[in-house]
Amino acid sequence: MDTSATPPPDTTSPTATPRPDGTGRRSTSAARKPGTPAAGRLGTGRHRPDSAGATAALQSTASGSTASRPVTVQPTTAQPTAAQPTTPQPSAARSTTAQPTSGRRRPTGPESDQTRTTTRSDNTADSAADTTDTAGPGLANRRRRRRRRTLLMVLGLTAVTSATALVLGLLSWAPDPPEPARPLTLAEGERLAALRVTNLRDLRAGVRVTTGVDAARMELVGWVDWSRSLLYLDVGGPGAGAERGLVQSTGSVLVIRPDPAAVPTPAAPPLVPPTDRWRLHRLTPGASLTPVLDLLLGLAADRPDSAPAVSGGAARWIARDTMAGSPVDVLQAPLLTGTPPAGSTTAPVPGAGSTGAEQDGQTRYWLDQDARLHKLVTRLPGVGPVTVTLHRADRPTLQPVDALGGRPGLPRALNDAEQRRLDRLPTRLRAQGGAAVTLTAPTGTDTNLRGTGWLSWTTRTAYLAVADLGVPDRRTLLRRDPAGLARADLPASAGGGGTAEAPGRPPLTPPAGAWRISRPAGDDVGLLIDAAIAAGSVGPRGTAVRVREDVTAGRTVDVVEAGPAAARLRYWIDRDGSLRRLELHTSGNVWAQLDLQPAAVPRLAPMPRPAAKPRPSTARPGAR
Repeated sequence: MDTSATPPPDTTSPTATPRPDGTGRRSTSAARKPGTPAAGRLGTGRHRPDSAGATAALQSTASGSTASRPVTVQPTTAQPTAAQPTTPQPSAARSTTAQPTSGRRRPTGPESDQTRTTTRSDNTADSAADTTDTAGPGLANRRRRRRRRTLLMVLGLTAVTSATALVLGLLSWAPDPPEPARPLTLAEGERLAALRVTNLRDLRAGVRVTTGVDAARMELVGWVDWSRSLLYLDVGGPGAGAERGLVQSTGSVLVIRPDPAAVPTPAAPPLVPPTDRWRLHRLTPGASLTPVLDLLLGLAADRPDSAPAVSGGAARWIARDTMAGSPVDVLQAPLLTGTPPAGSTTAPVPGAGSTGAEQDGQTRYWLDQDARLHKLVTRLPGVGPVTVTLHRADRPTLQPVDALGGRPGLPRALNDAEQRRLDRLPTRLRAQGGAAVTLTAPTGTDTNLRGTGWLSWTTRTAYLAVADLGVPDRRTLLRRDPAGLARADLPASAGGGGTAEAPGRPPLTPPAGAWRISRPAGDDVGLLIDAAIAAGSVGPRGTAVRVREDVTAGRTVDVVEAGPAAARLRYWIDRDGSLRRLELHTSGNVWAQLDLQPAAVPRLAPMPRPAAKPRPSTARPGAR
């Protein structure tokens, strides 16, 4: 700045002291003239502020609170005089924090005037800049608030419009009309024809069946094993009747474990079936359970059905659905017929043509793209509506009960150790002496025998008390010795007591009565007892096979099968060479068991023989 144009300095104006950052720092202290006494004391830490300067500082604070740069204002240390009144200068600083000035003397003369002029120019520039800074942020804030209000209004209007459109759309929405039924395509007919082959390939599945209505309704929950024609179900519902409880079936053979106190709604049966209270059961003619079991086992075959038979005019595509998370087609066709899988003894499932108009066109299949059946709804004669739901992912390995052959195995030839134990079995049994025996024998079509007693290999004698579950108040005493097999029927109290499921041991002294003697034993029980007395005589070497490893009475055994096809025997031999069980495959296609527990056999009294009848005397000719 050119100092030559600066007007003469005003000795009454405050001086400006330059700051280290280049900005002017105003001082409100008046320049003392020579000879003027000091307004404050130098060297003391306290100064009395100039009231005019303080007022100016406060005004500067109020007016410059929004300034961008703070300016420090120092109060004056000199008292105003009448000759030199001090006029406060307007301040443009944002911050007016007052600081006490030191007791130094301010410069006077031209340098002081130049300094004051520069300070005024700087303060004017600062004031202008501060005014701009103050106005700028305020305007920007107002603009931001205006934009925010506009955005909120737009969003609110959009939300209201969307909600209105949604409500109007819902009020005016109507579902698409269902696709009309149509004849099956060639691919759909092929899938339906392959349905039973797919079931046999998948081996087994979980099943839930509902049959009948109202008081005749039955519910079946469990599994079906198409590979072995095996059903394992829990039967319930108001129409279950005598079959309420657990059921296992292989087609022609049905065994049940009745439970009259079971809850009406069935649950999945235990995967490992109980070992007790199973009995052979014959369904009465016309029983509603028979066609249902036949239907379940008939859903598998080893060859596909005829494609034209299932894709003819009666077969139609109905709708699309979802089962177990998979899309399925609902197809309507006559109930598939044909022979059950190989090895099954189940009768063919009745077809649509054999049931008349009641069933024709009423069977529906829920079939996925892999020809896997998920649901079937049909009508059966004498049963009514039937709904079968298959759970394809629930497919455990099923264990038949002992009457149906027990756990499956992999038959193979005996190894050396197993063959040695089988060869030494007769010697081992004679050294053992005898055993306590328990008989479980389902025979015929619905005869279930339970028995207890003793067997002696030393005397080649067996003595048992046998109960028939169908006649619980009677006992039959069986006595087998070298003379043959004898039987005597007695009341339960005289034949050892106990219950029909667990009869007591026979009396040691055989009661006198009508003993019936038969030679040789021709029924299944007689064959089983004869085989037990002659244990070890398994026929030619190399004809026996090991079926599986099993456990009985807490001991691990090898199940060895031998004998002719008409009377196959299974020997349960433990690792010590002792016989623990003997099984016979009966004429009723089930297995009878004789469990043996090594024990001391009491002395068995001989069986009373009927008195010989006197021969009638004949007179000789000519005698008087």
